[in-house]
Amino acid sequence: MSISSISAFELKKNKKNFYQAKILASKIEKKAPGTFYCGCKIIWNNKKGIPDLNSCGYKIRKNKVRANRIEWEHVVPASQFGNKRICWKIGGRSQCDKDSGYQKIETDLHNLRPAIGEVNGDRSNFLFELIRNKKLVNQYGKCSVKIDFKNKIIEPPEIARGAIARTYFYMRDKYKIKLSDKQSYIMSIWNKKYKVSLWECKRNNLISKYQGNYNFYITNQCK
Repeated sequence: MSISSISAFELKKNKKNFYQAKILASKIEKKAPGTFYCGCKIIWNNKKGIPDLNSCGYKIRKNKVRANRIEWEHVVPASQFGNKRICWKIGGRSQCDKDSGYQKIETDLHNLRPAIGEVNGDRSNFLFELIRNKKLVNQYGKCSVKIDFKNKIIEPPEIARGAIARTYFYMRDKYKIKLSDKQSYIMSIWNKKYKVSLWECKRNNLISKYQGNYNFYITNQCK
């Protein structure tokens, strides 16, 4: 079934958990120009995505299995919107499966992006900022994402920075997620410097059609 044949009612009815949200996200992201962060071409087999690593010059850092599959990246990590909830305090993410409030945030399609699994795993819940350590260049070949494991920070490529900023502001406003002054400052700069892409606008419209709401930080910049 193509995404165009799914009604808004059916999508809202079926998006009950993260697994189902990923199925819906895969239908939307089939039109994506490439993986988030690295821009690798994605080969889709129904809901399963395989990144074409050669298409973007990606070099496997360590985990070959995860590097060869698409995983769904929460741009704003689950820990940032879940760690204040009672279920999370009791037993972490796995304990929040029956928390409807948590599920609503976890399954928000505006916050889900197809990423190379290795990058998704390496990123973990690290926060975004610029990294000054020059030794971290070319960790992933021509994909210019940098991850400082010691200090738990990630520097995304320029192609992803604007989308990241607009996702953070959307999540902050919709779900009352608190950002630090440093986070807010970085995201403000990236939002202004890196304008919306054509795909951001198209994706925003698709999600609005099927999830029922826009990310207005994108809408306001689309022509």
